[in-house]
Amino acid sequence: MKGKLIRFGVSMEDALLEKFDRLINKRGYTSRSEAIRDFVRNELVEEGMRAGDAPAFGVLSFVYDHHVRELEAKLTGFQHNHYESIVSTSHVHIDHDNCLEVIILKDKAGRINDIASKILSYKGVKHGNLSLTPAEKEP
Repeated sequence: MKGKLIRFGVSMEDALLEKFDRLINKRGYTSRSEAIRDFVRNELVEEGMRAGDAPAFGVLSFVYDHHVRELEAKLTGFQHNHYESIVSTSHVHIDHDNCLEVIILKDKAGRINDIASKILSYKGVKHGNLSLTPAEKEP
C-alpha cells in the first residue's frame, strides 16, 4: 500500500513498551513503526475475515487416524461435495496410524470456516488448524 506517511504519537506504560520491544526484536523488526504497521494490517485482515462474505483463501491442515472406520471415505466424499471451494489437497503419511492432510480453499470466509469446522468435527480427526487470508488486496 503506497500513500502519504502520517506521524502520530502512541502512549503506553513503560513495562508494556519493554515487552513490545522484546517481541518486535525477537521477530526481527528494525523499527517500532514497521511493527505497528504490520500489527494494524494483520488486525484489519482478521476483521475482514470475520465478515463471512469476504473473499478469502484458506489453508486447513489436520491430523487424523486413518484406521478410524470409514473416515477416509467420509473425508473424500465431503471434499468432492465441496469441490468448488477446494483448490488443492496434499496428503502425508506421518506414521503407521496417522496422516496429515492439507487443503487449500478459495471461497467466502464464512463458507471456508464452515467447511473447516465440519472436517475438524469428524471422529478420528485428532486436531487441525485453519489459516485465512483475504483474496483481495491488503487493507
